[in-house]
Amino acid sequence: MTEDFIEHVLGGRTSEVEEAVRKAAAVEIMPRFRQLAAHDIVEKNGPHDLVTVADRAAEAHLTTSLTALLPGSVVVGEEAVHADPAVYDALRGDAPVWIVDPVDGTRQFVHGEPAFCTLVALARHGELLASWTFAPALDEFAVAVRGRGATLNGAPLHAGSPAPGAVLRVATSHPDYTTPDQKHALLGLTTEGVAPRPCGSAGLEYLAVARGALDATVFSWEYAWDHAAGLLLVTEAGGTHTTLAGEPYDITGGNALPFTAARDSATADRVRALLRGR
Repeated sequence: MTEDFIEHVLGGRTSEVEEAVRKAAAVEIMPRFRQLAAHDIVEKNGPHDLVTVADRAAEAHLTTSLTALLPGSVVVGEEAVHADPAVYDALRGDAPVWIVDPVDGTRQFVHGEPAFCTLVALARHGELLASWTFAPALDEFAVAVRGRGATLNGAPLHAGSPAPGAVLRVATSHPDYTTPDQKHALLGLTTEGVAPRPCGSAGLEYLAVARGALDATVFSWEYAWDHAAGLLLVTEAGGTHTTLAGEPYDITGGNALPFTAARDSATADRVRALLRGR
């Protein structure tokens, strides 16, 4: 049924979605890059949780264009959920859902750094079907379709596996987004053979895993707009993901945190064991 839906709904439309994402970035994001005034930036829940006029305008743009491409679909976007948390419930509904993070890595965007991206994923009944990751300032566009693989700028993506005995490179949540128990779990990564570092844009960290430039990510929050696109990208590139309870991450919520996405199952298992103190 999922394959039938993908074929019927997407067909050759992945390029149309890509065009919509590129246009939103060209019209609403890039003209504001390194051009933001102080009043264009607002703190939502602290100094590491920012929103700009570009975030809001790009999400509005994508909401219009994506629902036009797929009549009857709905959008769960970061800014819409911030305004009305009930919007998130659409992930559990029957309608196809576009999961949108208009500017993932807003802090980097605000500081004029190019490492930010726009994330879009399509899901239905809690199942990820396709995703689009666009880093406009880096000119990188990654696409994943369930069961059909992943590409970066048109070339196939393969996560591969870490070299035997190599130090694992792991990007982790910023401490501001962790509970005391999660901080304790993350300390498990401070061990020989692992090189943890704070994450940047979640979408770009997932892309780094999918292309084999990073071995794993560990995140302690579960908002679908940060993770949906990247998790499908990693999976279709041959990687995997698991929560602290040993289950796949669920975009509808209720995950045992932290969770990890990794280049292969052996790496995911090793990271999960370290997080559990084993």
